Amino acid sequence: MTATGPAYRWRFWIGAAIVFLLLLWILNDILLPFVVGAVVAYFFDPVVVRLHGLGLSRTWATATVTVLAALVTVGAATAILPPLFLQIEGLIIKAPDYVVRAAEQLTPMIEPLRSKLGLEPLALNELKAEAAQWAGQALGVLGSVAGRVAQRGVAIINLLALLFLTPVVTFYLLRDWPKVLAAIDGALPLDHAANIRTVAHDANAAVAGYVRGQALVCLFLGSIYGIGLSLVGLQFGFVIGLFAGFISFIPYVGTLVGAILSIGVALAQFPPDWLSVAKVAAVFLVGHMLESNVLSPKLVGDRVGLHPVWIMFALLAGGSLFGFVGVLVAVPAAAVVGVIVRHLLGRYRESALYRGESAG
Repeated sequence: MTATGPAYRWRFWIGAAIVFLLLLWILNDILLPFVVGAVVAYFFDPVVVRLHGLGLSRTWATATVTVLAALVTVGAATAILPPLFLQIEGLIIKAPDYVVRAAEQLTPMIEPLRSKLGLEPLALNELKAEAAQWAGQALGVLGSVAGRVAQRGVAIINLLALLFLTPVVTFYLLRDWPKVLAAIDGALPLDHAANIRTVAHDANAAVAGYVRGQALVCLFLGSIYGIGLSLVGLQFGFVIGLFAGFISFIPYVGTLVGAILSIGVALAQFPPDWLSVAKVAAVFLVGHMLESNVLSPKLVGDRVGLHPVWIMFALLAGGSLFGFVGVLVAVPAAAVVGVIVRHLLGRYRESALYRGESAG
């Protein structure tokens, strides 16, 4: 077997993949600003291309996009985060009362079923005690975050790097994006360059379709839920709506979790005004209909080809293996793996192994 034979090539690529994953695992603690910078650069590259086409140099187009994105991010964080944290703290403090009030409203419907199943009646005092214990633990976690960050030098470095290094990484990646792609393209093995370019083109379409499209879907849904719940008068509706929109990148989870939280708070707040409870449910019904019929088809489309179960598996696996960095790269990696698997299946169906000897 020669040094350029099929077995050698397979060993080379498998070894390269193992080395890459090993480096990703070893450098996990310092990768966050670079991964975030790469994600932001990938997200905004079409805007830079558009500005470059209008006559700006690549450097000035990149500087304009980076500065505007930083200003918008800082402004939004300054305007939204303080009241958001206050609402989160207030929601956690009032959670035990909300749990008991919601249980009181649901008890007449639940108790007949519980008695048929031979279960003991629901003890509201015990439920309130458990909810209060949970709320105390949640507040303790929130209160200890700053302390833990202060005690961990790596965490402080990561935080400072995320704040100050990410814009720099984003700027240079955005400015040099065509050069990076050209360098990668020039390093492709000549015998397989055409196939790799085809797979990369399909993978880029899948990643762009999901990452850029789903980010806009989450933004729109968070705005719809947050503003809608606030307009119907739900306490802490804004923070619940934003949270539901933020986790909507996990299929069905955002709408389901947001609806359960919102209706639970509504049951504690509104009865005997059942119309307001119905309005809260209507907000999520309208949001889900808009997501299914307008937002996802228009912004994400059907180019992605990612099954919801595959997305959820990728998110859990990425988070388990590499933490928050793994969550950031999970869906793009899942899209790339899906494209590669479809490409390999296509090659397999064209081969004699699939078609059989009689096919020749």
